[in-house]
Amino acid sequence: MVPIELIALDLDGTLLQADDRVAEPERKAIERALARGVRVVFVTGRGAEFPSLLARELGLDLPIICCHGALTKDFLSGRTLGHIPVPLEQARDLIDVAVERDLDLAIYHEERFHRLAGRERYMPDMVAPHWVEVEDFRLLREGAPTMLRFLGNRSVEIVRAELARRPVHAKFERWGDFEECAVTAREATKERALARLCGDFQIPRERVLAIGDSANDLPMLRWAGIGVAMGNAEPAVRESVGRVTLDVAHHGVARAIERYALAAQGRRSA
Repeated sequence: MVPIELIALDLDGTLLQADDRVAEPERKAIERALARGVRVVFVTGRGAEFPSLLARELGLDLPIICCHGALTKDFLSGRTLGHIPVPLEQARDLIDVAVERDLDLAIYHEERFHRLAGRERYMPDMVAPHWVEVEDFRLLREGAPTMLRFLGNRSVEIVRAELARRPVHAKFERWGDFEECAVTAREATKERALARLCGDFQIPRERVLAIGDSANDLPMLRWAGIGVAMGNAEPAVRESVGRVTLDVAHHGVARAIERYALAAQGRRSA
């Protein structure tokens, strides 16, 4: 087996427990990988704030890939290495739809989420300083946003038909009864951002281990030399990838790192 040089990790439903915590088995597995010279990168749909904090906490040194691949950030220097915003015309049209139909929308612009004041707060982390309440979206129609998030089942249901007619990339995600849809530029994908990052660091795809759980992760899992689906991944993702680890509650990331990166490297060294 070709030794792994880089591990690409999705966050929600993959590395993180339900309370946004990284469990001890995953912490130890990442620590062991780093000690052996294997690099670790987060590839997530989240904005830059939380992944940056977590990367520092775990001692990572690679840039983070966030906003579903639309933003690549060197969190150590604060430099933006890659940014693919939603085309301004398409963003304006979708913002107008949200206003006209009274949809719950969050706009990620200049690394802040903007939402209308007084709207429902769906998640406990939707607070300042990285969530900004605005009275209207008019000013945000003047600059191309990194990502649009339609929040809640009603908003997702209404906007779904609108998205089919526009050249953007939509990612639908569901947690229990809650559904949301993230909209990025069509060119902004986890796979492309990871490929660019690996090219910058001269890491061939054959030496990449990628782990994820959703349909949005599937192209990245197929691109990597070793792609592993979480046990809690959607059935179509598990079937398409083939390699499946345990679910997130049973520390599937730690198991996959041990099996495909650490154990294989240990056998090669021996």
